[in-house]
This record gives sequence, C-alpha cells and structure tokens, in this order.
Amino acid sequence: MKQLERRILREDSKPNDVRDAAFRRVIRSIPKGKVSTYGAVAAAAGYPLHHRAVARLLRMSPAGSLPWQRILGAGGEIKVPFEGAAEQRLLLTMEGVTFHGRRVDMKKHEHQFKTWELE
Repeated sequence: MKQLERRILREDSKPNDVRDAAFRRVIRSIPKGKVSTYGAVAAAAGYPLHHRAVARLLRMSPAGSLPWQRILGAGGEIKVPFEGAAEQRLLLTMEGVTFHGRRVDMKKHEHQFKTWELE
C-alpha cells in the first residue's frame, strides 16, 4: 500500500500537459456563484486522487487565467493561506456564494459536473 501511495505522489508531482489541460477545462466549466473541490475537479477531469495536482496547477497559473477562487478543500473549506484566503472569500462573496462560518454552503453552491459536457 505504501508503494502505491508513493507512486501516486510521484506521479502527482510530475508536470502533465494533458492532465493539466483537462483540469483547466473542468475549472473553467464552473459557473459564477458555484464552487467545487480539488478532488471533484480531479475526478471530473478523469484523474481521481490527483487533487494535489489541481492545487499545484492553480498555484502556478498566471493571475486571472483561471477562476481559482471557485476551488475549495473538502467540505467547502478555503485552503489558500494568509491574505489569499481573505481574497478568495471576498471574490466568492461577490459572486453570491454564501458561507456557514468558515465554510461555503456546499448544498447550495456546489457545482455538479456533467462529464459529457466537458469534452
């Protein structure tokens, strides 16, 4: 089991243009006022268990190239550190997303992917 975990982590750390293009397509499909999680984006793109690669892609993408604010941790938690968290919350609030404490109301705002629409 440990070998599988290490292999997944190693594969997750490699740049993969095809995978990253799939992630971008999925992220861009999320409409304003809706959110998703790193894991759901990875799964919708066809790469389950690659949630860390989604996070890295968002971190490395040029500002304004992706609607990064719509991607959250499991359960609707903002995972961006420091000032980025306040910026993400502000951007989401401006899109009409509501919060319960520190978490987004996922029942109301979680985007449901239809994988046949992502092609």
